[in-house]
Amino acid sequence: MFAAGRLIPVFKRRTPEAPPDPPQVVKPGGKGRPTPKRSEAEKRRRQPITAPASRKEAYRKVRERQAVERAKAREGMAKGDEKHMLKRDRGPVRRLARNYVDARRTFGSYLMYLMFALVLLSMLPIPAAKLLVLFVPPLLLLVVFAEGLMLSRGIKRLAAERYPGEDSKGVGMYAAMRAMQIRRLRIPNPQVRIGEKDKV
Repeated sequence: MFAAGRLIPVFKRRTPEAPPDPPQVVKPGGKGRPTPKRSEAEKRRRQPITAPASRKEAYRKVRERQAVERAKAREGMAKGDEKHMLKRDRGPVRRLARNYVDARRTFGSYLMYLMFALVLLSMLPIPAAKLLVLFVPPLLLLVVFAEGLMLSRGIKRLAAERYPGEDSKGVGMYAAMRAMQIRRLRIPNPQVRIGEKDKV
């Protein structure tokens, strides 16, 4: 078709326009962003695994990890966390026995100091010191045995009153052995002070 000396295309091919993107509808309470594809999420989670350079390096890492775990276990045991305790220390009856002993000043906790003093005394060139070294240790052991027997009976009676349904087998020996340990070396650490019998 001609108009004013120029050709006007009548049947011009028009390029169809792309429809606009539909607006994203944010659901109430949603995260406000499209959910990523599974492949993208897996790629994001995937981390490179670096193998140890040598067997020595692998052993070193294992030892470091074990050292950290042991440190956590010792800390938890010292604080009285039963999750990190040995089986012999777990349970309300054993906790009661520890508090029962720790609230008292026991003669057995000083036994090691006294025995060490006797060893030093035996080195002196004095006849009387030799006699003390011979006769005093049996007397000390007799006193410690009597004290352990009294503690054993006391904790058994108290455990039967407080926890009648719990297993109290061996709790007497447990208390007696703890009474012979130096207080600051007891594991788990004492949770009560000397004289705090009302907290037992």
